[in-house]
Amino acid sequence: MKQCETCGNQYDKPMEITLHNQSHTFDSFECAIQALAPTCAHCNCRILGHGTEVGDEFYCCAHCASAAGHDELVDRA
Repeated sequence: MKQCETCGNQYDKPMEITLHNQSHTFDSFECAIQALAPTCAHCNCRILGHGTEVGDEFYCCAHCASAAGHDELVDRA
């Protein structure tokens, strides 16, 4: 059995996710999210959807991007 790299659980049905040519093993989506999902540069929440990106920084929404000084982004038209 493979071991989840986030929680250490040994599970008979793990998932393997390849990101940037590196393979990761998890026992649940929750553990995969905690290990791989980017965090918002303003509020530090995990970004599960598209989010927004300015340069090398990711934001969960236009509000957080705006709070960081990026007023050009909007959540909707």
